[in-house]
Amino acid sequence: MKDTMELIKNCEGIAMRMRKNSLKMALLTGNNGAHLGSCLSIVEIIATLYGGVMNYKPNDPVWKGRDRFILSKGHGSIALYSALEASGIINEEKLFTFAQNGGDLLCTSHIIPELGLEYSNGTLGFGLSYGAGLALAAYKTNNPFNVYVLLGDGECNEGSIWEAAMSAPHFKLSNLIAIVDLNSMQSDGKASDVLEINLENMWKGFGWEVIKIEDGHNISQLLNSFTKPRIEGKPRVIIAPTIKGKGISFMENNSEWHYGVVTKEVFEKAMIELSC
Repeated sequence: MKDTMELIKNCEGIAMRMRKNSLKMALLTGNNGAHLGSCLSIVEIIATLYGGVMNYKPNDPVWKGRDRFILSKGHGSIALYSALEASGIINEEKLFTFAQNGGDLLCTSHIIPELGLEYSNGTLGFGLSYGAGLALAAYKTNNPFNVYVLLGDGECNEGSIWEAAMSAPHFKLSNLIAIVDLNSMQSDGKASDVLEINLENMWKGFGWEVIKIEDGHNISQLLNSFTKPRIEGKPRVIIAPTIKGKGISFMENNSEWHYGVVTKEVFEKAMIELSC
């Protein structure tokens, strides 16, 4: 139990560091704005993966046996970059080149294995297909790594998601784990207003093992869902209800922060809340 509590505490520390650094990176973008609300909803999910679940070597990001993380909802890239810094893969100096001329860290990431970036994103809907291909390659090459793909609930409107969802059980990819960030919002409004679908039934219908947790910001629940023994031959999907803009009261469930500009005044107000 002590080890578990220490692990949870470590992941919570990573999550707080990620939130603060995500806010700092959003400030760096100036009037260009950032998808900060989308980033803040996935902080605990990514912190749990990098802080307590995935197998990787910070000093060797291209290690062949590493688990792969695919951020399919690519506009949450700030959260991924902050996780790479918190886990020691990149340093703070590199982190704060985000969105700067000549920097490697763009508003939507591209493949740079040496920086721990596995996937180029920006266009939604393709991360699960890429992840399924990686998972299949792991089996074909007898390399027992896992592949984690983080999707947005709005992104699940994309047809290519379901093509990949259909193929993964056929190839018995039990090393493939998808996570749906169920924050119930997208750029055009509430996800249910844009297109209402029953995600649990959809994934079950395609043959996936479905785990729906109560709180996608609860690290203990996330750890349990990731580490629960696998069902042989079945990919797993974790449906994680979250709050868009989580951790900053005036951003929570506020559609204006799907893509908002963080001014110095907003930054200082938000940092006070995060430091309480």
